[in-house]
Amino acid sequence: MKFSDTLPFLFATEEINKQLKILPNITLGYNIYENYFTARFTYDAVVDLLSGGQKHVPNYSCGGHNNLLAVLEGTDSETSNQISTILSIHKIPQISYGFVNHVLKDETQPPFLYRTPPKQDAYFMGIVKMLLHFKWTWIGLLAPGNDKGKRFLRALTPVVIRSGICVAFTESIPELSPGIKLRFLAYSLFYQLHPFLRNFQFFNSSMKGVYFDENGNMAVNFDIVNWVEAPNRSILRVNVRSIERQSSPEIKFTIDQDAIVWPRWSNKTVPHSWCNERCRPGYAKVIKKGKPPCCYDCAPCVEGTVSTQEDASHCQKCPEDQHSNKIRGQCVPKHVTFLSYEEPLGIILNTLTLVFSFITSLVLGIFIKYFETPVVKANNRDLSYVLLISLLLSFFSSYLFIGEPQKVTCLLRQTVFSIIFSVAVSSVLAKTVTVVVAFMASRPGSRMRKWLGKSLANAIVFSCSSIQVGICTLWLGISPPFPDSDMHSQTEEIILQCNEGSVAMFYAALGYMGFLATVCFTVAFLARKLPGAFNEAKLITFSMLVFCSVWVSFVPSYLSTKGKYMVAVQVFSILASSLGLLGCIFFSKCYIIILRPHLNTKEQLMGKHQDGICF
Repeated sequence: MKFSDTLPFLFATEEINKQLKILPNITLGYNIYENYFTARFTYDAVVDLLSGGQKHVPNYSCGGHNNLLAVLEGTDSETSNQISTILSIHKIPQISYGFVNHVLKDETQPPFLYRTPPKQDAYFMGIVKMLLHFKWTWIGLLAPGNDKGKRFLRALTPVVIRSGICVAFTESIPELSPGIKLRFLAYSLFYQLHPFLRNFQFFNSSMKGVYFDENGNMAVNFDIVNWVEAPNRSILRVNVRSIERQSSPEIKFTIDQDAIVWPRWSNKTVPHSWCNERCRPGYAKVIKKGKPPCCYDCAPCVEGTVSTQEDASHCQKCPEDQHSNKIRGQCVPKHVTFLSYEEPLGIILNTLTLVFSFITSLVLGIFIKYFETPVVKANNRDLSYVLLISLLLSFFSSYLFIGEPQKVTCLLRQTVFSIIFSVAVSSVLAKTVTVVVAFMASRPGSRMRKWLGKSLANAIVFSCSSIQVGICTLWLGISPPFPDSDMHSQTEEIILQCNEGSVAMFYAALGYMGFLATVCFTVAFLARKLPGAFNEAKLITFSMLVFCSVWVSFVPSYLSTKGKYMVAVQVFSILASSLGLLGCIFFSKCYIIILRPHLNTKEQLMGKHQDGICF
């Protein structure tokens, strides 16, 4: 036992005895024992304390009248429990300042045992918070090579591991000097001290407040100290903030990092202590198989996910209206897109629509101006007007697809397009049937003459178009199209579009239009070798071949594109197929009417001149 270790205790006892206001009419005395780290000497000292005379007989008093007030000891947990076994029988308070083994639960702690060392959880959590503050996750633990050191390592190691800190090694340092055990004996009445200790709190110039909690454990705050080597090789103590206990299980950790003086070998900066380089924002940790959790690889976040902090355990998914930036370190808003009139693609389609609409209007004007000429009158003039007007409307229907989708435009775009095109194809079918019926009626004794006239053509147009009108009406009644936004097809865009409502009805309307076109193409193909007077079937065959080719290629193109390009594909198909019908059926007729009017005669129409031209 070192005498220097007993000086604070002796000084405190003397000061209390001098200050009469502290313990009036009471003088403290003491006996000091050494137990030599053995149970035998420990029991011998305790029995000696409980004996009033020279013989070791507890509760036997002969001569002396001093009463044992309390026992102050600094033994290890096992020895402390041995002392408690005896002292608790006599209800004598025991104050222990030795290492606390908290494997012994609070509820099993003897009622007269008071421990002055703070509970481990406070300074263990303080150590953990400091390690995490400096991002030291790869550490080694050193402790004295005695029983206390071993218990310290066993207690601290799981705490740091649970906090995500890896222990690279643990090392026991040989003990240089034996421990000191002090026993403090004060003479008074033990029942006067025990209630006092239960509600005890004291203050002095060096500490804000120290008290025993409800379990008899000391509850204190801790200073965080930086030991600095001065130029003269002396060691200075620098306080760099504290660890404070709170009313909750948490502790308050504060540190002034600027006040810390780091050693020269770390270039006066915070030293690093980790197994590998930290993962930058945009990456997440991937634990290596068979390695400690602090040894990991860094995997980049996938598209649509981000990590904003270093060493993120996982990447977080961005909200639906946001996407990750290039480095996957931040979620940024997606920009809204649709096929607008201002963008290059919209300008091109709008220009083509205007040009084709103008050409169609010009052809319609020519047919109206020269409505009495044989070319216009041949093969049902009214059908030509219906076809030209439907083609003009089909070009104009493209405007329903360009611009921001609205409720009205979404309701009309597919239904209007389907009905208009059905009227156009029905008109072409009616013209083809008219050619076939006219040829068959020209034979002597043919019964087909009664079908000649406008009634058959009008019936074909009306009946075929009515079926499409019925499909579209059913579509609008069951599941009408509506404005929608697609946030998933494109990673960086929110696509404003029209949801077709019922995909089945959309393809039903498109399929019916394809059915009409197929029937029309088949009839025209079979009638292509009719005599020259009825050779418009050749033009219809070629026009329907172009029409069907456009819409057959439309389906895979439409399904393979996303966003505004789906709309552009449909608009282009509308323009291309309408232009195919216009050009193949009417351009040759306009050529004759405007540039070669001498061929616009009945004789040429009947094919009586050998130098005639097919129209």
